[in-house]
Amino acid sequence: MTVIIAEKPSLARNIVEGIQQMDKCSLQRKNGYFEGDGYLVTWAFGHLFSLCDIEDYTGGDPKARWTLDNLPCFPDQFRFKLKLGADKKVDPGVEKQFMTIKYLCCRDDVDRIVNAGDSDREGEIIIRLCVMNTGALADGKRSFMRLWLPDQTPETIGKAIREMKSEDEYQNLADEGFARTYIDWLYGVNLTRYATLKTGMLLRVGRVIVPIVRAIYDRDIAIRNFVPDIYLAAVSKEITKGEEIELVSKVKFEKDQKAQAEALCAKYNASQAIVISKKTKKETVNPGKLFSLSKLQNVLSKKYKMSMADSLAIVQKLYEEGYLTYPRTNSEYLATNEKDKVKKIINAIKGLGYPVVFKDKKTIFDDSKIESHSALTPTYKIPKKERLTEKEMLVYQTVFRRFVSVFCEEECLAQKTEIVIDVGGYEQFTLKGVIIIQKGFLRFDDSERKDKILPPLEEGDLVNINFHPVEKQTSPPKHYTVETLNNYLKNPFREDKAAAAERAAQAPESDAENDEEDYKAIFEGLELGTEATRTGIIENAIRSGYISLKKDTYNILPGGEYLIEQLMQMKVSMDKYKTSELGQALKKVYRGDITINDSVALACNEISSVFEHKDQALETDTDTGFYGDLVGKCPLCGKDVIKGRYGYGCVGYKEGCKFRMGSFICKRTISISNARKILSEGVSSEIQGFVSKNGKPFNARLKLDGDKVVFDFS
Repeated sequence: MTVIIAEKPSLARNIVEGIQQMDKCSLQRKNGYFEGDGYLVTWAFGHLFSLCDIEDYTGGDPKARWTLDNLPCFPDQFRFKLKLGADKKVDPGVEKQFMTIKYLCCRDDVDRIVNAGDSDREGEIIIRLCVMNTGALADGKRSFMRLWLPDQTPETIGKAIREMKSEDEYQNLADEGFARTYIDWLYGVNLTRYATLKTGMLLRVGRVIVPIVRAIYDRDIAIRNFVPDIYLAAVSKEITKGEEIELVSKVKFEKDQKAQAEALCAKYNASQAIVISKKTKKETVNPGKLFSLSKLQNVLSKKYKMSMADSLAIVQKLYEEGYLTYPRTNSEYLATNEKDKVKKIINAIKGLGYPVVFKDKKTIFDDSKIESHSALTPTYKIPKKERLTEKEMLVYQTVFRRFVSVFCEEECLAQKTEIVIDVGGYEQFTLKGVIIIQKGFLRFDDSERKDKILPPLEEGDLVNINFHPVEKQTSPPKHYTVETLNNYLKNPFREDKAAAAERAAQAPESDAENDEEDYKAIFEGLELGTEATRTGIIENAIRSGYISLKKDTYNILPGGEYLIEQLMQMKVSMDKYKTSELGQALKKVYRGDITINDSVALACNEISSVFEHKDQALETDTDTGFYGDLVGKCPLCGKDVIKGRYGYGCVGYKEGCKFRMGSFICKRTISISNARKILSEGVSSEIQGFVSKNGKPFNARLKLDGDKVVFDFS
């Protein structure tokens, strides 16, 4: 007998359907599984096991208040336990289903166990943990196999069952999954407790959530602090042959250089503007690539204002119903061994009347751009309209239309025109326009496209001009949208590399055609999060009150500002560089270059540095202590001053005492040691590293002046 363990009940039902269609048999529903034709098909409910808590290792009371005594916690051997419910007890439904899995795996007539988790590292370890905890493999009598499903149609399931490989071939994927699980636990548990104890407020600190919130924080602070740069440009807007022609000079002037700008305009206006060339050519316009998950979410957010959580839930449901291929993919390409499958999909779509034809092109089939899953496409199983909700149909049609666009039989042709206007030999202006003359894939593509029609100018024509200075100003950075944040997270170093290339006077290749850098970043582990996890992490940041998403735009919230600024004060460095360093380590585990323990050691070293309390001179000390720490006596009422969430304050505030000392002054953290010195001696030591409003660094003491703390430069 063969036991197949699916990640979810819906997948188990699809596997049963695939077996029945493949072997022309019938499987009977039992209590928690299906049986028949030599198969036992059961399921998990996603994660049945979770990592143990700190108290499971230390023997402490899990309901007790958190304490610094057991931090940091670096287990010698990570342990798992059955998932707990809200009451902190083992979930009875989880326990019942695991006992069903254990009973089936340990049956005497079972000689083969199959992992049918989702086809990614998460699904790999979900089922492995179940099987490992049954003990069914200990005696070596049963083989352990892997069912890898790019989609959930009956035909694909039947083919995958016939071609199953040993789980040994997926060991590196499992190792990466376990390494990721351990590292995220180490960061989440240790630093969440540490930050919460420091601030007195629950701060969820994670390996990926923090750099995501930090990116939005940095962008919003840059917008908030942006001061526009005013400049003057020479602009002409005049009518020629019935069309307004706008010419904007590349020469820019400072706002106090109006006379120079007027002189340039006068020089241009005293000249003639002549069309010196006009080039028109036909070009083939290529459709966009097939969708990865994030690129699909970008389109759905931009066009339909659909959140990432909603779009992922819908595309996952369509996958589970067999209408779409595996959704959590980071690739926009298909594997070369999928050509026959694609031909079958094309035939199914052609049967609906769509003008599609198979195309064997490198822009579609490219194994070098696929990590584990191909691009998201429809399957040969076409849903009937009445079977899908309105939103489900929007998502399905977006994927379907992109596939039809890529394999559209008719080419899309455009007439591209470029007109060059010379003004007196001083400056040349180029006008570009595009007119679509044969729609091709644009009949089906969802992207909005507008023709840009140029005025009817010919070579030798005179163009009317009247240049005059126009005041313009630089624009602030734009808030992150779903699309721009997704693009940033996929390759957070693209902007850095582009800037470096520009400084080196090396023109970067076109982003529109060259995606080599993005895929290199993915394969090296430089991306922040993955297609499989990113949506959930962003939703967690929204639920935690760190960021908001309104009309496709992300904004930092006060809770997010507090999180980032408190971490900066604590010297907890969790930027894109640290996160990507660990992401690269995970990819090395996947490639077999390093072990799980090697990658975990990197995380432990980083976390240990946060907890190191080295002796520092008061001049450079930045340790603010922990929430509730005693600082000294209040100079106003004599009661205790303690470390609070936003600084050092008197416990007598409820009786009206207003004494408070900030823990962050002029961009400098005020340590608890200096705060104690101020209260006990009236003045701190000289503190280094203050920054004035003008951005100038300075050193100073802090002293008490009545009920206030002021600078002392004596």
